[in-house]
Amino acid sequence: MKKKDILILLVDDEPDILEIVSYNLSAEGYSVITAENGVKAVKLARKKKPHLIILDVMMPEMDGIEACEQIRKIPELGDTIITFLTARGEDYSQMAGFDAGADDYITKPIKPKVLTSKVKALLRRFKDNTGSSNIVTIGNLTINRDEYKIIKDDEELILPRKEFELLSLLASTPGKVFKREEILDKVWGNEVVVGGRTIDVHIRKLREKIGDDSFKTVKGVGYKFVV
Repeated sequence: MKKKDILILLVDDEPDILEIVSYNLSAEGYSVITAENGVKAVKLARKKKPHLIILDVMMPEMDGIEACEQIRKIPELGDTIITFLTARGEDYSQMAGFDAGADDYITKPIKPKVLTSKVKALLRRFKDNTGSSNIVTIGNLTINRDEYKIIKDDEELILPRKEFELLSLLASTPGKVFKREEILDKVWGNEVVVGGRTIDVHIRKLREKIGDDSFKTVKGVGYKFVV
């Protein structure tokens, strides 16, 4: 996919941030649209279907956390990558972002070159839903990797992108213990820096949705999927 075909939605209530970040991303060749609050972001995301959404956390009308949660409920945006861009660096804020379905977290201020490099790394993880069918059935669970869908006990579940990819990885080899380093590399990419608790947060969310017994923790090593 060419850069000009990649659509990025930038959401921030600060006009200067919108102008500077939008300028730098456009200069890199990406197509950029903007919104100044969460309400407009959700409407634009539904209408334009961006490949990447960069969300500020603290905004009027609807903050970034709630906007992210709303966007993750839109089935046709299952492939969309969402990252937060915010000055808030507290752990609770980051965890709230991941709980809401975010793929990553960028702390501002950030240098333009660092931002564009981060965006490139995020977009490498974007996959078009094309190609041959890729459906795996394990027990009462069916994973459709082409459509990013999960069927559990004949009920469709819509998972945030990173939760889906983590589940898909662990379920690809039931019983195998995936080391934390391997999970970070294959699900988040070795060029993307995430907090040490990121995997734990996503596993906790998967346990709530898929079932606690399906995921086993191997202390000091990683996680495995069991049937």
